Amino acid sequence: MRQSCLALLLAVALPTAAAPVPGLPVAVSNNAVAGVVLDDGFHMVSLMGLLEGRTWRDTTSTAWHLPPAAAKWRRLPDVPGGAGRLAGAAVGLGGLVYIFGGYTVAEDHSEVSVPLVHALDVRQDSYVELAPMPVPVDDTVALAYAGRYIYLVSGWHDSGNVNLVQLYDTETGQWHQATPWPGAPVFGHAGGIVDDQIVVCDGVRIETTRKQRRFRAAKRCLSGRVRAGDPRRIDWVVMPHHPGPALYRMAATGTQLDGEPAILFAGGSDNPYNYNGIGYDGRPSSPSSRVFAWLTDTGRWQKKPSLSVATMDHRGLLAHQGQYVIVGGMREGQAVTAAVVAYQP
Repeated sequence: MRQSCLALLLAVALPTAAAPVPGLPVAVSNNAVAGVVLDDGFHMVSLMGLLEGRTWRDTTSTAWHLPPAAAKWRRLPDVPGGAGRLAGAAVGLGGLVYIFGGYTVAEDHSEVSVPLVHALDVRQDSYVELAPMPVPVDDTVALAYAGRYIYLVSGWHDSGNVNLVQLYDTETGQWHQATPWPGAPVFGHAGGIVDDQIVVCDGVRIETTRKQRRFRAAKRCLSGRVRAGDPRRIDWVVMPHHPGPALYRMAATGTQLDGEPAILFAGGSDNPYNYNGIGYDGRPSSPSSRVFAWLTDTGRWQKKPSLSVATMDHRGLLAHQGQYVIVGGMREGQAVTAAVVAYQP
């Protein structure tokens, strides 16, 4: 696709409200992450991604699970599909983790978007295959809504971006098309949802000339309000951009900050890159430590204290008990890491 505050690092004790979060057993980046609440507490999972060699051979289908207050991650059965994948998406909902797509990389560097959808039950260590995506996408933004639905917002399909907003109904197992993403579609964007408000920022758009296609940072944030009574209808508007440059593959989530609903963004890179961390412009990409939030009630951006370590190449931000967890990713020098950052604004 593409060829051409306090931040606490793993093993540092957190406040009594939250247990320390251990690092992964292996370094991995571009991994799908999700959290799910069960009777015994909050469970985290890390799925698929790219190992530290950062070549086509280093894609993985490995899955890891961190039970509540556990001292280490345990290995789950590999995500079904027969091959390692990058840029998949995962959402915890109703006691299950829903896993969407990603893409495979072949020796000749060809990349294929995977249509597979699975539900993971961490209590049974089992996967159930569900109806595939109507249009397979990777590098999308996956958002849970109303305890039932999951949106896949824009993203990449095989050889180009799509403006689709695909809606999966976890109760009926059916797919629907929601109001499309307006303007140039993107991949590697980030966002969250709180109540009926979606906020999605940045990513990469395609710029086509007579001679070639180029991948350009998309400096744009959109807000979408889901219409009451019909989750297929979203009223999209362009909103003010966050302070600073466009960022690629940030970690993000919908949350509450000081009692106000907000979408929180952290990390990323201002130089879009291929899966190996080398920019489409040929320059190695560097991670960011920036953190900021869109406060949905007051309609404004708020700068937050920075992460203690710059990090990029993320597929989500896990929120639990007032802390925000970033699992794996890339650090300076495109170094793939096993570390976990637990951030408290």
